[in-house]
Amino acid sequence: MPHPPVREPLSPWPFAGMIGLACVAFVIGATPVVVGAPWWAVVVLGVVWVVAFLLAIQWFTARPKLVVVLPVAVALLWLATVLGGAAWLGWGLAGQ
Repeated sequence: MPHPPVREPLSPWPFAGMIGLACVAFVIGATPVVVGAPWWAVVVLGVVWVVAFLLAIQWFTARPKLVVVLPVAVALLWLATVLGGAAWLGWGLAGQ
């Protein structure tokens, strides 16, 4: 009688990464309303988020700890985009 395969316990890291990606999706979605970013910047950030989400799905079991890095990276890219757009492209309400 063969022994049933031993299952390893699930890591909490990919779940935390997926929750983080969900939070970043809301931040990106609110960007045109709150920051006044143009549509093309929001589309580019959305594409980056979709790529990160697909990587997170692919890495969920293969590289569970790296899934947590994805929302941090996308959030930092969002912050750099918003600050750069405000500083050099005049996004936001600062000059009005």
